[in-house]
Amino acid sequence: MTTTTTTNDQNRHTDVLLFDMDGVILKGWGTDASVHTEALSETLEMYDITPEPSVWSALDTYEYTETFISACETIGVDPAKFYADREVQSATRAINRLKAGERGLYTDAKALEALADEYTLGLVSNNYDPTVTFVVDHFGIDVFSFVRGRDTGVEGFTRRKPEPDYLLEGLSALDAESGFYIGDRETDIIAGKRAGLEPIFIRRSHNRSLSLSVEPAYEITSLSELLSIISP
Repeated sequence: MTTTTTTNDQNRHTDVLLFDMDGVILKGWGTDASVHTEALSETLEMYDITPEPSVWSALDTYEYTETFISACETIGVDPAKFYADREVQSATRAINRLKAGERGLYTDAKALEALADEYTLGLVSNNYDPTVTFVVDHFGIDVFSFVRGRDTGVEGFTRRKPEPDYLLEGLSALDAESGFYIGDRETDIIAGKRAGLEPIFIRRSHNRSLSLSVEPAYEITSLSELLSIISP
């Protein structure tokens, strides 16, 4: 986790802008599923295990499910530890792909600099914390006062959005009372509301026709629209 707080008791922020990463700042819906498959292969090799195809398919998932747990028990490994080890491998492989240039920032991410002149900004993602920290460092994004991805392992999985845990952590770290959360998924809207934030839904090519069952406070198609929407 990377956290830099810039507030004090005499300068309490009443409004902050928190952003999701994948599909909002970083191009693409999220980490490619093949990353988790490759990470599974690497983890099984570390454990020196070659499972049956049916067990393999049960293990080849991002989710920590009863099916995954049963498959781990079948091959004689602790489910929580195996899951955490695989997630570490997933984060490493995702970072390697970013290093290779497979994903970049959206062009409208340049709007963050103007926003940072008016608001305190934070980045809160369901992607792994090491990956999120790498993105900020690799692309030289220096406008965020709080940066947080989810922890690897079962606890991090259970705390991911739509749970508000990491958003609330951001508000606390920034000593903030209110603000906005900008995301590209319905879970972002739900998490934002649960954290007491006004959710803003951004439509990109990957979610252009997505129907929502919950209403955001605003919808945008570019980060450059934010200043005109939220300015008092």
